Amino acid sequence: MFEFGMPTLIELPEAEDCARLCGELGLQFVELNMNMPHYQVNVMNVEKLRRTAEKYHIYYTIHLDENLNVSDFNPYVSEAYSRTVQETIQIAKQLHTPILNMHLSQGAYFTLPDRKVYLFEEYRQQYLQTIKTFRDACEKSIGESGLKICVENSSGYSSFQEQALQVLLESPVFALTFDIGHNHCIGGRDEAVIARHGERLCHFHFHDAAFGKDHLPLGTGEIDLGKYLDMAREREARIVLETKTIAGLKASAEWIKKQDF
Repeated sequence: MFEFGMPTLIELPEAEDCARLCGELGLQFVELNMNMPHYQVNVMNVEKLRRTAEKYHIYYTIHLDENLNVSDFNPYVSEAYSRTVQETIQIAKQLHTPILNMHLSQGAYFTLPDRKVYLFEEYRQQYLQTIKTFRDACEKSIGESGLKICVENSSGYSSFQEQALQVLLESPVFALTFDIGHNHCIGGRDEAVIARHGERLCHFHFHDAAFGKDHLPLGTGEIDLGKYLDMAREREARIVLETKTIAGLKASAEWIKKQDF
């Protein structure tokens, strides 16, 4: 489904304000950001969110907390994050949300004189076992609802993260988000990883980037945006116009309107 949406903006933390702007710009969905206090599982009002979506003729995707670490070696911490995801799945099913977006944590590391040693790398088997446990729990909770958990690229996939991604993608409920701005800012290193699992790509974060600056309005940076629009169209993917300000979002929406689809 080739549709466009917007992120939760710091200028518009309330869901209704986001939904109103989303409708005004002719976009189809809002990606609720669970880093914000408004969208924690203990305070989200599902019925109010549902009414808001109906009022403005939009729907929601959900961006899970960027600090999410279901593999933390402290079991109380990992359990809290896993429980948060399970409860978010139930909320998403009630809202008929098609996508949960998540990052893979790199975890803690030791800085040695000549390199960084990531603890998930050092204790890889233990790490991968927690990933498998998380995968299986999510698959059971999601069931036949059609909900997908899309893993987003961020600062470059390490070898242990690539292996974790492979483990997650063994389940049909997991898929991929391609953040083209993040990829550009690290010299395109994640694109090969995405390409190896291209059939599982169904969500994009679109923003321009240049000269070390990320989350620029579309058309103001140096990314070959047409290339990635074609990729998204081929995959019938959803696209979040992930600029961080109202002005940037409006500029990106105008750029999209000028494209020949």
